[in-house]
Amino acid sequence: MQYFRTFTLKDGRSCTIRNGNEQDGQQLLDLYIATHTQTDYLLTYPEETNFTAEQEGKYLRLKAESSDEAELVAEVDGKLAASAGISCVNRRLKTKHRAEFGIAVDEAYKGLGIGRALTEACIECAEKAGYLQLELEAVADNTAAISLYIKEGFKEYGRNPKGFHTRSGEWQELVLMRRELNS
Repeated sequence: MQYFRTFTLKDGRSCTIRNGNEQDGQQLLDLYIATHTQTDYLLTYPEETNFTAEQEGKYLRLKAESSDEAELVAEVDGKLAASAGISCVNRRLKTKHRAEFGIAVDEAYKGLGIGRALTEACIECAEKAGYLQLELEAVADNTAAISLYIKEGFKEYGRNPKGFHTRSGEWQELVLMRRELNS
């Protein structure tokens, strides 16, 4: 699924949201490792990364060629600052109307409007693909992200009190959220 948009960040710089491509493989892998090092709110730890830059590039190409899935990147000054994507929950008849949403923003770029722009881009892509519902899970302590999702029309529909088990032995509660789409 193709997407391209340029907008102005809160600090006046230009940001481009576009499909990731094969040439972005190494930069996106580096971003993935960085964002997963910066926060304990994401699904995996950086050392759990088991793909190469070449594999990441191929993944990006396949997402760009897909009619109903997308992996978008936010580029600022020639550097990838964030990524977000949508993917089908399951292609079975009863669930093919649902898409999952995920996002990661490098902490150096937080607070500039990139998270909101990527969220809106993914909602637009999900509607274009014909999904009727967009879903996500967020760590309950990640109040900034949850606040953004609520502003973008997501509603909580449940909680998983033991959704993540951290390496330090702590439990993280997950907030399950969904947004109905205008497809």
